[in-house]
Amino acid sequence: MNNRLYSAFIFALPLLCLLVVWEFCIRFFNVDARVFPSIQAVFTAGLESISDGTIFQHIAASLGRVAVGTALAILVSIPLGVAMGLNPVVSDFLSPLFRFFSVLAGIAWIPIATLWFGYGFGAITFVIFNAVFFVVTYNTLLGVSSIPMPLRHAAASLGANGWTLIVQVILPGALPNIVTGIRTGLGFAWRGLIAAEMIATNVGLGYMLFLARDFYKTEVIVFGMIVIGLIWLIIDRLLLAPLERATIERWGLVRQARSEERRVGKECLRLCR
Repeated sequence: MNNRLYSAFIFALPLLCLLVVWEFCIRFFNVDARVFPSIQAVFTAGLESISDGTIFQHIAASLGRVAVGTALAILVSIPLGVAMGLNPVVSDFLSPLFRFFSVLAGIAWIPIATLWFGYGFGAITFVIFNAVFFVVTYNTLLGVSSIPMPLRHAAASLGANGWTLIVQVILPGALPNIVTGIRTGLGFAWRGLIAAEMIATNVGLGYMLFLARDFYKTEVIVFGMIVIGLIWLIIDRLLLAPLERATIERWGLVRQARSEERRVGKECLRLCR
């Protein structure tokens, strides 16, 4: 318990220092509220947004879009990454395309997404899909490629083939890389979401920032930025990081696979003598 409190304190300390520097600069330099607001003004704006419920509408809309876009990307990218990892022909054919489009993933698709899908849910989901798809596919490919070939051959010699080999050997072995890719992709998706919402919708955290800018409400802008950062911290620290840690501990380190491979090899040599 004490270690957790200490870790939480160490994590929060830079944020507390930032608040102190923020308040000092506002007071010492007498900064205009239209340039940058005080902590009190941001706090008041936050209370107003909570009391009228608008902040919850924006959060719900943003989280819903991220969930749908990320889920669609995962459903497509993992099978494709596995196919690329298992089949060199598929990998060689698609790798140049992935190198080209990975640079364009995310916010670069916003202009054409609005032309294809209009302003709304479809365009934003498409942007999020692109932000996640390439990262997860590439990490899945790395995960499958990192599984030692002798381990695959050993599983095949024991009767694992086709779907059984993929489910019992390939996916568990690649799972740590897949989870890492999802964690990284969600970070890109969150940034792409905010940028897309500034252009392609009338509700969401990005839209809240964009609307506040038109009325010079810097306190609302800063409050929205704080909310965006806090939501990502909560998602990353409480969900993604523990999942990544648990996945690595449970499934998968290549080092463990190689150690097991050596143990099996020694056992086979002993039995053959």
